[in-house]
Amino acid sequence: MNLQNIFSEIEKTDPEVYDRLDTRRNAMKAFAKTSGRIAIASIPFALGSMFQKAYSSPTAPTDIIFDTLNFALTLEYLESNFYIKAVSSGIIPSGDALTALTQIRDHENEHVKFLTTAIKAAGGTPVSLTADNFDFTAGGAFGNVFSDYGTLLAVAQTFEDTGVRAYKGQAPNLISNNDYLTAALQIHSVEARHAAHLREMRQAAGYLVPSGVTVKPWITLNQSGIGTSAVQASYNGEENVMQAGVTITNIGGMDISAAAASEAFDEPLSKDEILAIVKPFIKA
Repeated sequence: MNLQNIFSEIEKTDPEVYDRLDTRRNAMKAFAKTSGRIAIASIPFALGSMFQKAYSSPTAPTDIIFDTLNFALTLEYLESNFYIKAVSSGIIPSGDALTALTQIRDHENEHVKFLTTAIKAAGGTPVSLTADNFDFTAGGAFGNVFSDYGTLLAVAQTFEDTGVRAYKGQAPNLISNNDYLTAALQIHSVEARHAAHLREMRQAAGYLVPSGVTVKPWITLNQSGIGTSAVQASYNGEENVMQAGVTITNIGGMDISAAAASEAFDEPLSKDEILAIVKPFIKA
């Protein structure tokens, strides 16, 4: 048995394994010492025991990655099924509006397919949800979501703004795998484009926009730009004007307002915060 090859293969699978165990040298010494006292047939069990502390649930990198990807997949199912119903609702004006929302629907469908495939390819079990799992009225808060175009756009904007913050919040959980992290960031940027375009559509149409409010392609302070407090949780925290311990307002003697400082950065939301936001849209 070539112990060097065993550890080389483990290191290929998880380059950070020795950060959790100690060092590569000490891990090899410990395993060699153990395996020298037991039968060859028992060596796999000794190896498994040795690495238990590195891969014990729920802190194992693979478990965290699967949990994060399934969390993202749940949100993508929410958006995908929302846009499927939205495009077929018949209330979206033909032309550019219908074209844009149809394209967003297709993007969300592709995100669902991609995440499902990625989870399966890595040996995980992806969640599987349908429109029956969701209540897009959020318990009646948006009862006219598929009969009033303004409400539809407002809910769509909130979903996209929330999605952007969700992906940002989950990025640290994927940092151990560059491929998944890269894919998540690629989806994150598309969600941001969706949000910006929907905001421009809302501003142009003027639906559910409070008097005196200008809906920009980005978030200002913690303002949703939507005339209801029902979506406020998706925007709380965006008024932050400090990044990496540095106050952005008036930095370097420049005249930078709190509004401008907040617009320059998006803030992450934790999984618990996201779940609380989307809970009304998911049937028990």
